[in-house]
Amino acid sequence: MAKPKIATAALSGCFGCHMSLLDIDERILQLFELVDFDKSPIDDIKEFTGPVDVGIIEGGCCNEENVENLRKFRQYCKVLVSIGDCATTGGVPSLRNMVPLEECLREAYFDGPSVYNPSGEMPSDEALPLLLDKVYPCHEIVKIDYHLPGCPPPADTLWEALVALLSDKPVELPYSLIKYD
Repeated sequence: MAKPKIATAALSGCFGCHMSLLDIDERILQLFELVDFDKSPIDDIKEFTGPVDVGIIEGGCCNEENVENLRKFRQYCKVLVSIGDCATTGGVPSLRNMVPLEECLREAYFDGPSVYNPSGEMPSDEALPLLLDKVYPCHEIVKIDYHLPGCPPPADTLWEALVALLSDKPVELPYSLIKYD
């Protein structure tokens, strides 16, 4: 019987949630026995090879490329899990939501204390994804089946949630894995 497939992606954030996933330490070997990774930076597969059982998304949506990737994950993943505060609430990247986008861009490319921009031009290469009006948490773009908060969620929380999802058990995390005090 084929092993379940997992896909992971990082949108706008710091990649800390993927680092937390790697912090499951030697259990990563058990994870590789339980699943096949599909599209993921863990195995460097860039495109989906087919349907996936569990998709894991970290980071919020701040540009059109993030939205496109998230929608593709929703399309290919039977179960989609947002992990970390950026994916569940917008996190630190959403601090820009308090400032108009034009003002953010002006500070970043013209007026910031460390800006060196002798051309005086705003970057406009077509390879740069179009910024959204604000940073959105994933559930405001697509349906998310489970949310694992934290910045980042602890490795044990990710492990317990994955094991439950992969064994068709309810995700019931003890308070000790989801408290942040």
